[in-house]
Amino acid sequence: MNLGSLFRTANAFGASFVFTVGAHYTIKESGLSDTSDAVGNVPYFQWDSLADMQVPKGSALVGVELIDGAIELPRFKHPKAATYILGPERGEVSKETLAQCDHVIKIPTSFCVNVGVAAAIVMYDRLLSTTDFGERPVVPSGNRPELPPLERLIKS
Repeated sequence: MNLGSLFRTANAFGASFVFTVGAHYTIKESGLSDTSDAVGNVPYFQWDSLADMQVPKGSALVGVELIDGAIELPRFKHPKAATYILGPERGEVSKETLAQCDHVIKIPTSFCVNVGVAAAIVMYDRLLSTTDFGERPVVPSGNRPELPPLERLIKS
């Protein structure tokens, strides 16, 4: 279920591709949580092992793992072309994989979060840090705009 959710989120954020290493995606097990049909809309690669994995040329491999020495996500400048690799649910990115990464980042939490949640946080951070949404308006406390009555919102 987590993999389907992760793929759906990647599809929603406009990922160029999704992949697994040593874990094969099946509609029966993961497809129920992927209501966007990510595998039908985004190229999907299955690699049996790390040795089989092929990162696109010019793409930095970015490991996501909660370990000492990893760059905290809010301090990380996402490369223009990046391939993000996360560990399995109830597991971790192997030391062998981390050694091949160009960057290793961590979400600054006190413990690991679900792999689908971690992927969503990284994708959202990438979007925020690579897209110009302009400044967020600051509304001082007590100066909030008056909200329309609930009845008007429901009718519109």
